[in-house]
Amino acid sequence: MAIVQELTNLAAAFGLSTSAGLNAYIPLLVVALAARYTDLITLREPWDALTSGWVIGVLVILLLIEILVDKIPAVDSINDVIQTIVRPVAGAILFAASSNVISDIHPVLALICGLILAGGVHAVKATARPAITGLTGGAGNALVSTAEDLLSTITSLLAVLFPVLLAILLILCVLIIGWWLWRRERARSAV
Repeated sequence: MAIVQELTNLAAAFGLSTSAGLNAYIPLLVVALAARYTDLITLREPWDALTSGWVIGVLVILLLIEILVDKIPAVDSINDVIQTIVRPVAGAILFAASSNVISDIHPVLALICGLILAGGVHAVKATARPAITGLTGGAGNALVSTAEDLLSTITSLLAVLFPVLLAILLILCVLIIGWWLWRRERARSAV
């Protein structure tokens, strides 16, 4: 049973840190609220600081700012530059906080995993956003940003409530994208 719990925690860590690449504050707030008000998550020191009322309040304010700023063309690009630091750090914190019950994972390795996951998702988002702005004249920014926020929220909630289901969904997404890229490359080489 301990192995199942360890894998569940690891799946949650992957989901939460991946979600942070889209919006740093949503998964941090989900974890903070779940740890403070439920038994779903128990954070050890120093991660239990997330459950402080002050930290939760600051996260709510930062989330509101992020949601508003990310909907405005050009300002969202400036926000993405700022978030290039924030999102990977949030991913690192979330991975380490979520996986800290697994004794076999060194804290530094956990931080690096979260940093890479959130940083990778953020890099894709930050690269795609200027193209979306250019293609839609900025009109698509609010829609895309809202979709990103919803995806971050759903991923965060699944990571906390159903981490194994989230892991399966993430693997399926990677396989589908890989298959699509393979078919696309095959079609190109056939021409």
